[in-house]
Amino acid sequence: MDNQDTIASIMTKELVTCDINDSLQKVSNLFAEYHIRHMPITSEGKLIGIVSKTDIMRISFGNIYGEDQIDADHAILDMLSINQVMKHSPVSVEAHQLISDASRIFTEHEFHALPVIQNDQLAGIVTTTDVISYYAQKESTLV
Repeated sequence: MDNQDTIASIMTKELVTCDINDSLQKVSNLFAEYHIRHMPITSEGKLIGIVSKTDIMRISFGNIYGEDQIDADHAILDMLSINQVMKHSPVSVEAHQLISDASRIFTEHEFHALPVIQNDQLAGIVTTTDVISYYAQKESTLV
């Protein structure tokens, strides 16, 4: 690893995405199934938004009342659309950009994930965890 490492070297390439026409229930189910916290949203193959697990938690009762409110959570997720909940036109980075570029974006904003674009296509996602792991590994090689 060196200071010229690109985002492509640490991003997650095996993406789980949803289409704008999918349901919020599907998004919620995929969060649980794949143990992920951020979901790029596409339309006709193009990135148009992102939904976080926190976005879903904000509109649900599950964390307040526990298992007793599962039916209420399903009803809420059925009433709203991805379009109503997602962050539209999310900030993204290019795969060829440096990891330090992503670090700067994460520290300047309250983002925890950035979609990664390559050749105008969604190519991956990079998270604060990816960046922290990179710097921790880099630090351990200096010791």
